[in-house]
Amino acid sequence: MRKKAFKAAAPYTFPVLMGYLFLGIAFGVSLVSKGYHFCWAIFMSLIIYAGSGQFLAVALLSGGASVLTSAFMTFMVNARHLFYGLSMFDKFEGMKAKKPYMIFSLTDETYSLIYRTKVPEGIDKNWFYFFIALLDHFYWIMGGAIGALAGSLIKFNPKGIDFAMTSLFIVIFVEQWESAKSNLPAILGIVATVAALMLVGTKEFILLSMIIIMLCLILLKGKLEPKLKEDTSC
Repeated sequence: MRKKAFKAAAPYTFPVLMGYLFLGIAFGVSLVSKGYHFCWAIFMSLIIYAGSGQFLAVALLSGGASVLTSAFMTFMVNARHLFYGLSMFDKFEGMKAKKPYMIFSLTDETYSLIYRTKVPEGIDKNWFYFFIALLDHFYWIMGGAIGALAGSLIKFNPKGIDFAMTSLFIVIFVEQWESAKSNLPAILGIVATVAALMLVGTKEFILLSMIIIMLCLILLKGKLEPKLKEDTSC
């Protein structure tokens, strides 16, 4: 059962592999360039597992910020993950011992895959979702380790590598747009993000945009729910 679930889940994670590998490498190179030992890249990727948060932590710590300040800023940058869990009650039902890890490993890309991917017939849902999360996490750790080792041995300019995450977001968005029965949630997301950006600027718009999106989705729940259930039915 587990072997079948693993084989079924792996192909869905390959786009994430490409994005996480290059972005993880960029993180590893950035970390060691600030004077940290390469082992910290593996440790942070294993325990923190937050792409933008890890880049921010490196910048803050190398700039003299306290661990507490770095932890708080990392939390704020990734506060959008609080909203992800609201739509995962049904998906994570019956996870039992796997649930804590599933909550921990719910990154942007993992959330997108789990939320949108239909479980193949004959495959255990819980193990399928678990292996998607586990593989994505492994890719991120692997990328960080490779980047840190390479950065400690070879000196080069990593400028531009971090665009891999932006590219990955675009690919996932386009795939969802083409496959969704209703594109209204995506349109709401774009409009809310632009509105929040205009209201509060680049530093604080993420949390505000997520609040606006959630309020809109709650108000339009009756209209959207039938189509969303059709999209995500397993």
